[in-house]
Amino acid sequence: MTYIETDRLILRSWVREDLPLFAAMNRDERVMRYFPALMTDSQTEMFYNRIVAEFEQKGWGLYAAELKSTGAFIGYVGLHEIGFEADFTPGVEIGWRLAADYHNRGLATEAAVEVLKMAKEMRLCRLYSLTAKPNAPSERVMQKIGMTKAGEFEHPALQEGSPLRTHVLYRIDL
Repeated sequence: MTYIETDRLILRSWVREDLPLFAAMNRDERVMRYFPALMTDSQTEMFYNRIVAEFEQKGWGLYAAELKSTGAFIGYVGLHEIGFEADFTPGVEIGWRLAADYHNRGLATEAAVEVLKMAKEMRLCRLYSLTAKPNAPSERVMQKIGMTKAGEFEHPALQEGSPLRTHVLYRIDL
């Protein structure tokens, strides 16, 4: 099912054929440089299953992103219920992860703008976005789509002393 179409992308439901490409993306050091570790194939499959389950439960989620011109799976952009406790949870996150060959082309921004519009139509009131503090490219996307920095926090899933533990938090009221 197609949820959103942009000039260059289709945001759609996931299909099982996406899984090997998703796993390869999650094993790519360029993609995962702002995450604590590369994901194993089994971790990617568990993540894929959580994404599919969230669609079944909520009717929205992290949409598989494909290039209109080629039909190639390039990652995801969408909505995700924040899965840890913090002073801003419960809440819904807008997030993205694209294969490295598609970075710095404005694709995450293009898709995220449309996801924001859809979230507003669904009557979601507020969205958050978060990333490790060193991840300036992702933070720039947050700024480009009109989000405001709400602060920084220590991610509870990361160990003290990790250079990725401090995260930036952005929000937008719809």
